[in-house]
Amino acid sequence: MSEKKEKAAPVKVMEPRLKKQYREKFAAELFKDFAYTSTMQTPKLEKIVVSMGVGEALTNKKLLDAAITDLTQITGQHAVKTKARKSIANFKIREGQEIGCKVTLRGAMMYEFLDRLVNVALPRVKDFRGVNQNAFDGHGNYALGITEQIIFPEIDFDKIERVAGLNIVICTSAKTDAEAKALLSKFGMPFRK
Repeated sequence: MSEKKEKAAPVKVMEPRLKKQYREKFAAELFKDFAYTSTMQTPKLEKIVVSMGVGEALTNKKLLDAAITDLTQITGQHAVKTKARKSIANFKIREGQEIGCKVTLRGAMMYEFLDRLVNVALPRVKDFRGVNQNAFDGHGNYALGITEQIIFPEIDFDKIERVAGLNIVICTSAKTDAEAKALLSKFGMPFRK
């Protein structure tokens, strides 16, 4: 007796909203605006690195674990511990000590995080007037510092150990800052006027 196995219906994966908009609309607009000769020249997002420095982790290891938990909740991806690259006597730091954590986002997770950052988290900042438009590094990457992790709705205010800041670096394939700024503007980054 041979029974036929039923094929399961293919699972449809949702494409992130910003990725779909980039593919269908933004890429063509950027291609036209900068008069590229090839579609491969069009700038795109490569990765987003979210990091937290926890200097007090030298005396209290619980703070580093709390930072890892917060970063994992914010990004939806497990954070890794970062170690000091060299010793600094004034800060009582030795090479190899764990003093922070970071997450590198790529693909769908990257687009989802950027969407939540621009549309949900940044508007929750007190007295928000836009992000600095001069924070590009000259190679098309944008760095953003946030003073409180509680602006993200995933963080439960009652369960945090302490209010901490975090750094967000958005890496793009753009060759110049003007191209990178145009790309991030398309994604809705609220630059200060």
